[in-house]
Amino acid sequence: MTDRRTHIARILAGLPDLTDVTGVSAMAEERLAQGDAAFLADLGLVLAASLDSPGATWQYRSVFDRLVRLLAVTPGAENVRQALRLLAAAPRNGRNGDRLAASLLASGHRPADLAAAFAGPASDELRACLVHELVLRGVDLSSIPRISAWATAPHFTHHPLGALPLTRSPLEAFAALPGYSAQGGCHALPYGSLDSEQLTTRRTAAALPPATETTTPELTAALGRAVANWAEESNGRIEARVFEFATPLPVESVPAALLTLGLDCLTDTKPSALSVSTCPPADAWRVLFAAASTGGAYNSGAHGAYGRLAAWQSAAALADTTLPTAEARATACHWFGFDAPTPWFHDIAWDFGLATLTPDGRRLAVLAATDTD
Repeated sequence: MTDRRTHIARILAGLPDLTDVTGVSAMAEERLAQGDAAFLADLGLVLAASLDSPGATWQYRSVFDRLVRLLAVTPGAENVRQALRLLAAAPRNGRNGDRLAASLLASGHRPADLAAAFAGPASDELRACLVHELVLRGVDLSSIPRISAWATAPHFTHHPLGALPLTRSPLEAFAALPGYSAQGGCHALPYGSLDSEQLTTRRTAAALPPATETTTPELTAALGRAVANWAEESNGRIEARVFEFATPLPVESVPAALLTLGLDCLTDTKPSALSVSTCPPADAWRVLFAAASTGGAYNSGAHGAYGRLAAWQSAAALADTTLPTAEARATACHWFGFDAPTPWFHDIAWDFGLATLTPDGRRLAVLAATDTD
């Protein structure tokens, strides 16, 4: 024990003089490979006690984050236990700390091993995020009594994530979840044209029923919940609007309608340049989830649990309903993906256009978003 403490003290004493911490990281990886997860946690706990002190340097935070990541993505019940020790002692690192930690843990460990978070030291926020990270991965929570008991307790209904179902919807089955390793992570960018039935775009304004815009500030916020982080934390631009038609709008007339509604994202677009495709609700949800969970050009998004919430909030607003009936209503609606080579879209990597027509054909909601680095 004395040798361990001496080793840790020596590491801490040398940290401020390092120009990079790769050597410390390599040592931690080696100790973990040898089965000594407790050493990483012990080192991290000493670091955690100093992270908010005036003398703490960037090396402290870098090594601490690395230790958490190593424990969180390396499978093993003992690694979970030690990761939880570290996370319980860490200063609150903004709203993103528990969200990222839950995503890392859910990606790297067996659900049964993660049950330790619902008995030992862990914040309720980490637990709430873990619940929905597991749901997104198709885990049957009822098979893990400790997690199920926590998730179905009355207290959880008052949490922001408590409004979400505890089983995965068929619309969520193809959610693009990130992949993590000790070195970093990766995620999909499922934007751009959707591989669905292409609709012909013609200017038939005279045949279209009259439309009235019914957008309100509240609707704009609700429609854009999935991409709000693009605008708030990056360079994103969002257009979210709703239109009511005097008589039902035929599905085949949606492309023409999009050109006549005065959308900023389609200004001066010629019919031949507009691409509109029908798409399954699951494809639309996948785009909304990716936008919310992974973020735009300069941010990392809300991660899985809160990304799930934001995606359903946008889907519900697009489908003209509320969260409790969002899945059924979204499935009944007609969904479309669209894009066009206009100056509004940055056309780099983070661009999409979605439109939703209600089953009666009387309401068309539009959400377009773009971001740039």
